[in-house]
Amino acid sequence: MSHPAKPSSGEWSSGLCDCFSDCGVCCLTCWCPCVTFGRVAEIVDRGGTSCCAAGAIYTLLASLTGCQWIYSCTYRSKMRAHFGLPESPCCDCCVHFCCEPCALCQQYRELKARGFEPELGWELNAQRGAAMHRRRRPRAWDAS
Repeated sequence: MSHPAKPSSGEWSSGLCDCFSDCGVCCLTCWCPCVTFGRVAEIVDRGGTSCCAAGAIYTLLASLTGCQWIYSCTYRSKMRAHFGLPESPCCDCCVHFCCEPCALCQQYRELKARGFEPELGWELNAQRGAAMHRRRRPRAWDAS
């Protein structure tokens, strides 16, 4: 997750129950949580897992066992570890078990707050990040 924003420690950029702060993601998650999860998983795994594969596994687990939250909570843990985020308001598994849609929305919003566009997937975010870094080179008149 090195592109496009450098990870920084701290607090979540939004609360667990701030779902309506991004109504588009809220609606997507209510009707197709597998898509929200897939997008988050692809970014968190730096493209190692595709959105489609992660979403399909999520849907399969939800349909057969109802325990998709176990799978999705592992990605919350990975994301927290990478960005140095606190385990709040309680442990990751409890957050996903008690309020899966809220947890997925919060993770999606966090990626957006850190400069990612989860709907683009990892490759385009990585390219975007590289382009952003090229644009940040100091100009001759900026250097002292």
